[in-house]
Amino acid sequence: MSVKQIVIIPGDGIGPEITSAARMVLDQTARKCGLNIEYTTCIAGGAAIDRDGAPLPEATLTAAKAAAAVLLGAVGGPKWDNVAPDIRPEKAILGLRKALGLYANLRPIRVPESLAAYSPLKPEIVAGVDILIVRELTGGIYFGPKCESELVDGVERAWDTEVYSVPEIARIVKTACQAAARRRGRVTSVDKANVMASSRLWRRVAGETGGGFSGIELSHLYVDNCAMQLVLAPKNFDVIVTSNLFGDILSDEAAVVAGSIGLLPSASIGDGPGLYEPIHGSAPDIAGQDLANPIGTILSAAMLLRFSLGEAAAAQKIEQAVDAVLAEGYRTADLYRPGLTKVGTDAMARLVAEKI
Repeated sequence: MSVKQIVIIPGDGIGPEITSAARMVLDQTARKCGLNIEYTTCIAGGAAIDRDGAPLPEATLTAAKAAAAVLLGAVGGPKWDNVAPDIRPEKAILGLRKALGLYANLRPIRVPESLAAYSPLKPEIVAGVDILIVRELTGGIYFGPKCESELVDGVERAWDTEVYSVPEIARIVKTACQAAARRRGRVTSVDKANVMASSRLWRRVAGETGGGFSGIELSHLYVDNCAMQLVLAPKNFDVIVTSNLFGDILSDEAAVVAGSIGLLPSASIGDGPGLYEPIHGSAPDIAGQDLANPIGTILSAAMLLRFSLGEAAAAQKIEQAVDAVLAEGYRTADLYRPGLTKVGTDAMARLVAEKI
């Protein structure tokens, strides 16, 4: 049985607690499914700034490149708000993405029946929602030519440029189609082709790439219509693929539809080992108090099993265990309501592990 090496980066704030919880669930899943997983714990973010003066030590980067996957807790916090911009804790994530060639961000939005009431939308609209948003991560307007300030005819202006190439679009649409083949076979490509030249190229290349996948149904939506449909009829979506800017906005909108960011995982994948992390922050105000919700990190570990280790059945065991615990009424403090059972970070992880 081959050994799979996973690098765990606890990070800052609640990071050590939630990654410890996820490891507890991973260990139980490995025992039940006959997996051989070994871990290396590394430092990054504010903790690395305190120790080394930089957010991403070379030793951490070297270990990440040699691993099968990286599980990250969270980085940052008010303690490091005034450090130099080039060594902010968040630079650790950007550095990992660049070094590992991670061009695709995957964010699943699932709303089981037991959590439908937490959404700002009507329960009947969101119950059963299961969407995967695939966001291009290393191109587009965030990485194109830009100008912070210039004078033109005595008037100050700034500008950013949206740039995409055919290979960049093709590879992210391919990633979305491959993901859809493991789901319900439907991909919605989102653009603004009625206005933007880069979106017209996006739509053409998306159609050509999607057409090469048998059994995949590819459709197109303008981004404004997609934003509206995510609120009106989110259950109509399976996989959404879009650019860096549009994906940034739509994935946050979809997260709100789900009702709680404490439950939502993410994956960044590409040419090297994948990076898996919950979408929430480091929450330093509750760090060390056994209050943090570990489910986003636990579900990120499930994504790690599915996308980096190819263990879909093991990933499904974790997802089903999380659903079962939530259906039984167990909640961490962020989701607690009268009549339910309040548990801490560690207890929630143990409950999920017991269901594996």
